[in-house]
Parts: sequence; C-alpha cells; structure tokens
Amino acid sequence: MEQRIGSSSKPLEGAGFDPAFVPGLTSPVSGETEDTEPADAVEAAGTHEPTATAEASEETEETAGEAEETAGEETPDGPVFEAADRRAKIVADHRGVRLSLDDQACEFGWDEIGAVETESPRFGKRFTITVHTPDRRWYPIEIEATSRARFAEWDEQLDAVMDRYFEDETAPAQEPEESD
Repeated sequence: MEQRIGSSSKPLEGAGFDPAFVPGLTSPVSGETEDTEPADAVEAAGTHEPTATAEASEETEETAGEAEETAGEETPDGPVFEAADRRAKIVADHRGVRLSLDDQACEFGWDEIGAVETESPRFGKRFTITVHTPDRRWYPIEIEATSRARFAEWDEQLDAVMDRYFEDETAPAQEPEESD
C-alpha cells in the first residue's frame, strides 16, 4: 500500500486569496519589474545605497519645504487658542480648527464647522472639545489639563477665537422695522 508524505490538501484558489485571480483587477505580474536592476549591474556600478536612506532624505527635504512655507505665511493679529497634552493638541486660529491625536490629524476651515462644543468634567482634568460639521459628524478630542483652573482659561480663549472668526449662519436675520 502506498502512502503520500506531506499534506493532502490543495492550496485554495480564488479572488479571496489572490486578487490577480479576477481578470482585469490587477495588472499582470512579470518576472522582473522595470525599476529593479540586476544585481551584477549594481555591483559593477559600486553603489550600495539603500533605498530607505534616499526616501528618508526626500522626506526631510519635503518637511523642510513645508516649514519654510508656513514660516513665510503671515499671521493676522487675532486671537489664537492652543491647548495640548502629551498625546492630543488643538489649535484654533484664523485658518480654522486643527485637531491632532498621536499621529492622526485633521483640519477644519471655518466654513466646514457647524459648531464647537466644550465640556469640562465634574471630576478629573480632561477637557473635551468637540467639533461638529454641518453633515452631522462630530470629532471630539480630550486634552488633559495640568490643573482644573485651566478649564476656565481655555473656555475664555476659545470663546474669543469663536467670536472673532466663526460666523453662525443659522442666526435669525433681523427683520426690518415697519414704518407707519
């Protein structure tokens, strides 16, 4: 009697395991890509620079260019609200509201904001700011304060920025007075 050594199951095939299974979904894979050079050519040229170093240098050049652009930007003489802790940061100024948490960030222009809500807890030191958009989405962020006394200070600063830059379009229009 013969016995087979190894697995008797066949590898699964299909679009769930290989996107190239569906024709036209991905381009056909060739044995060698255009960007890769044979190893002999690289050794002959004498360059052994890893691509990660080249990409890192490009990224530092891009970030330096962005820093120069923001440094050249004129900031108007208006109120600015900024609060941050070890993980989160919020900035509200003439451009709008910018939220960041760890490595995630989002920016809202004043025309994209429906409301900005603040909440200070009864106990604890986490100040919550929620940005509401007109399409019924909200983006909360919590900032840990050094003391509870900062809550009142942050509320005043944010109110000053909101009063200056945020225009509430839903406010009722004043009706003209009727003359007799």
